[in-house]
Amino acid sequence: MQIRIVDAFTDRPFAGNPAGVLLLDAFPDDAWMQDVAREVNHAETAFAHPLPPGGGADWALRWFTPVTEVAMCGHATLATAHVLHSTGAHRGPVRFATRSGVLRAEADGDGSLTLDFPTAPLTAVEVPPGLEDALGTAALTAFDTGPDVGDLLVEVADEETVHALRPDLRALAAPSGRGIIATARAAGPSGGYDFVSRCFFPNVGVDEDPVTGSAHTALAPYWSERLGRTVLTGLQASGRPGRIRTELRGARTLLSGRAVTVIEGELLRLPGT
Repeated sequence: MQIRIVDAFTDRPFAGNPAGVLLLDAFPDDAWMQDVAREVNHAETAFAHPLPPGGGADWALRWFTPVTEVAMCGHATLATAHVLHSTGAHRGPVRFATRSGVLRAEADGDGSLTLDFPTAPLTAVEVPPGLEDALGTAALTAFDTGPDVGDLLVEVADEETVHALRPDLRALAAPSGRGIIATARAAGPSGGYDFVSRCFFPNVGVDEDPVTGSAHTALAPYWSERLGRTVLTGLQASGRPGRIRTELRGARTLLSGRAVTVIEGELLRLPGT
């Protein structure tokens, strides 16, 4: 069967966030998909299969990190939509049936893709004990992002602080669910983005995620309220940086970006697997 590695939220290879993508006839057993995700060893591997016509969705979609299945993943959804469109496996807007409900992806005229995701509900919380020591800096605010995203969003002093973060990942696992989103306002308009972030997910086997679509369903409402605009651009300042255009539409958030297929190969089903 075909397996592809797609770099998401970037317009060039070897940047953005890589994801494995497998298009299947049906979902195999969970243990096999987890084994494949562990073998691929990227932040997420996406598994998708077509659904019968006439229903509420076109494809079923699931995502696995190297150690567990997750409820929502933006970059691997973008990667899957890119594969569907680039191979001709699906034409037009695509609706994915997922653990987070029906997620929609649509190709834009400029070559980018736009995802329609639920906006994360933000609830202000106290900064958990030990978080600032683990992160290595003060947290100005802390927000729970709800069950689908499952992160703790914290604002830090400034963009320079985000770039300089070197967290204690073992200690960071304790005060978080899936992980921590650290963010700050952009230093100025010259960079072409409005806010920066980095995402650390040690509890799901991903020390630092390069570019995290799901986190931007929380970053979009957070920064839209503070900046007074519904359309923003976020820079995720990892070692493989990427940009995500966000548009807040109430209960839904649009996430736009590009993707590039970098590897196409054959996954062998070995005897007994």
